[in-house]
Amino acid sequence: MPDLLHQRIADFDQKAAYLKSTITSIQDYPIKGILFRDITSLCEDHKAFALTIDMLYELFKDEKIDKVLSGEARGFVFGAPLAARLGAGFVMVRKPGKLPRATIKEEYALEYGTNELHMHEDSVKPGERVLCVDDLLATGGTMIAMCRLAQRAGAQVVKCAFVIDLVDLGGCAKIKDTCGVDSVSLLDFPGH
Repeated sequence: MPDLLHQRIADFDQKAAYLKSTITSIQDYPIKGILFRDITSLCEDHKAFALTIDMLYELFKDEKIDKVLSGEARGFVFGAPLAARLGAGFVMVRKPGKLPRATIKEEYALEYGTNELHMHEDSVKPGERVLCVDDLLATGGTMIAMCRLAQRAGAQVVKCAFVIDLVDLGGCAKIKDTCGVDSVSLLDFPGH
């Protein structure tokens, strides 16, 4: 989606380069062979964190978003302030047993086994325009689960948005193939 990024965000390349410079890469974390892209260093840089929210806002300010959905925990860091800027509601998608009201759930695959995400069954209304936001896209499993939850509730998922996309893992294509939803990320990194 580079065209969308350049169309909607002034000086995109310069801003993205600054954000990328604040991401710390950690070799062999959490296991040997993984190059971990640590988003916490971006959040610790007040300029980078504010710029990230500003850039996401520029992407979606004209999309008439009713709700922003984010998964715990790092997705909340970006989804909540973005929802406030967009004048949208914020929906927390959580792991089992974390939400107090009646929920709907969606199972998703992990490397070894499965997990599930829950959303309050009344948090998204039929016909609402929803933006799904997370910090990082790898294989797409958690985002597919969030999209399915919103779609089961009758919402229109406008787009999935990420700060980082690990492009070699093909998450964007999996989300599109599974849910029919396009994705956009501010930063692309190779590898895993």
